[in-house]
Amino acid sequence: MTSPLAVEPSLTRPHRSRRLKGLGLVVLGIALGVVLSVAVRWPRSEVVYRSDQPATVAYDDGSKHLLALIHRSALAGESHQIFVGRDPSLSYGHWVDIETSADSVKTTEWTTAGVRVLFNTGHELFIPARSFVGGR
Repeated sequence: MTSPLAVEPSLTRPHRSRRLKGLGLVVLGIALGVVLSVAVRWPRSEVVYRSDQPATVAYDDGSKHLLALIHRSALAGESHQIFVGRDPSLSYGHWVDIETSADSVKTTEWTTAGVRVLFNTGHELFIPARSFVGGR
C-alpha cells in the first residue's frame, strides 16, 4: 500500500520536461536575438577621410572626382580601402586596398597626372589619373 502523500514519479516527469523545453526556447530566443543584432551591424563601412578634386585641376573626362578612405568592419576583421572616382555614392570607381590606421591621411595632392595621398607615417600612395578618369 502506498502513502496518500506519495506521488508517482511518472506524474512529475512531464511537468519537468515542459519546463526544460520552455527554458530551452527562452535561451534559443535570446541567442537568436543576439545573433540578429550583431548581423544587422555588420558589415559596416565608414568614410574616415575625403578629398575632392580642386577646381584648379581638370581631367579629360570633364568630371569632378573625389578620393575617400573607407574603413570596413566585418565579422572577419577590419580593412581600409582608398576610393578614387567621380561617383559620390562610392559605388563605382577605382579601389585600392591599403593597410593603415583610420586617421593616418595627412593630405592629398591632386595633379593632372593623378592624386598623391600623403600619410602621417611618411608613406605616400600615388594613383595615376588613367586609373580613375572615365568612370573606372
